[in-house]
Amino acid sequence: MGRQGLPVKYVVVGAAGRLARMSDAWQPDQYARFRAEREQPFHDLLALVEPVPGGRVVDLGCGTGVLTRLLHERTGAAETVGLDQSGAMLAQSAEHAGGGVRFEHGDIAAFAGQGLDVVFSNAALQWVFDHGTLFPQLAETLGPGGQLAVQMPANHDHPSHVVAHEVAREPRHARALGGYIRHNPVQPVEWYAKLLARMGFEEQHVRQQVYLHRLAGPEEVVEWVKGSLLTDYRRKLSPEDYEAYLADFRERLLAELPDERPHLYPFKRILLWGRRPGDAAGQGKG
Repeated sequence: MGRQGLPVKYVVVGAAGRLARMSDAWQPDQYARFRAEREQPFHDLLALVEPVPGGRVVDLGCGTGVLTRLLHERTGAAETVGLDQSGAMLAQSAEHAGGGVRFEHGDIAAFAGQGLDVVFSNAALQWVFDHGTLFPQLAETLGPGGQLAVQMPANHDHPSHVVAHEVAREPRHARALGGYIRHNPVQPVEWYAKLLARMGFEEQHVRQQVYLHRLAGPEEVVEWVKGSLLTDYRRKLSPEDYEAYLADFRERLLAELPDERPHLYPFKRILLWGRRPGDAAGQGKG
């Protein structure tokens, strides 16, 4: 018998030092400027997840919730909870709630659950530090046969990311940032394959994939990272200081990128899936 009606049990508590938590710098409209390109990795990750009829699913870093609804429908879960720290993103989630889907505001770095059938996270765990601790904690929230599915950007060696940190180190911006430089916690792809094996995930699929985006011009690369990476610097700067940082970033980056139209923007991502041993409890079996 399925586990319909049972709530997803989790706690959201402080996790100092593991997740940057300043003001909410997310701008949903800016993030959605490249919606089709950003959503394709979600669909590729979802294709790795097997249905869990009557099961319990959590979506860590659910954003506006539009993709959480698709996750819920694809898995056939009885209950899916979307968790996100951004109030701006969650403000748009209400229209996707209902029918077994609900949304909660909380820190994904401090998520804890029990007996879940799927823990899913698309483009969120790159914001959480110490993956050597985080991933075993997520694995512990799964029941027997539970699945872990994660997609994370791994494009930190592209000029769009390298220049962002170089500009942050310039004296004017370093003073405004208090010396802060964004740290990338994402490890090499093979590191995650080994980690899953050590955690007992005998069934696994781990790969790095390059998504080649055809943008109108190099200036659109600036718009891309404004919706994601640069939010970490935006949340730590006053509006005036952020605009100064952004102007210097734009000038430096456009001087480095080729003026191609269309502009080819390769973006690397890690997609991983693993299943714990045992039979999933939420399969609706009699």
